[in-house]
Amino acid sequence: MSEDSEGTLSGENILLNEESLAQDLKTAIKEENYARAAKIRDSLRLLQEDSKASVLAANARFYNSFRHGNLAAMQTLWSKGENVCVVHPGVSGITGYDLVMGSWEFVWAEYDFPLDIEIRDVQVHVRGDIGYVTCIEMVKTKGSSWGKQFATNVFEKVDGQWCMCIHHASYIDL
Repeated sequence: MSEDSEGTLSGENILLNEESLAQDLKTAIKEENYARAAKIRDSLRLLQEDSKASVLAANARFYNSFRHGNLAAMQTLWSKGENVCVVHPGVSGITGYDLVMGSWEFVWAEYDFPLDIEIRDVQVHVRGDIGYVTCIEMVKTKGSSWGKQFATNVFEKVDGQWCMCIHHASYIDL
């Protein structure tokens, strides 16, 4: 797996590795190189079975959809039940899949994309089929200064995939 400049695995690097392996697998199958395809499949499976890596990759997908205002990508990331919840900075909790998705459309209405988003101080914890990430979000929209939030992103494993069930972001001082 690739590492960042400090030698640590990041959600972005894990996501890139996962996407790269998936593309390599398709190529090997297309070329009918089944021995290579089997090795790639096994590497991809190991990456996906590493719970912390998988939660970090899901977290990276969340921030990529946020960065680009991609509602379709955001919709695929979230669990589909009434138990999901989002707390945007300065707003009380919004519960239920449809309301949560509507809240993203509302939040993004005034933004020009892509947004500048930096994630710092990332911590990941997994126990069973629940994982969560805590981090500092640095978000900058066009023509504005950086906003800084402490975020907690909770994921649950649904049919083998890590899906977001809670996103809570609260303003903190710069």
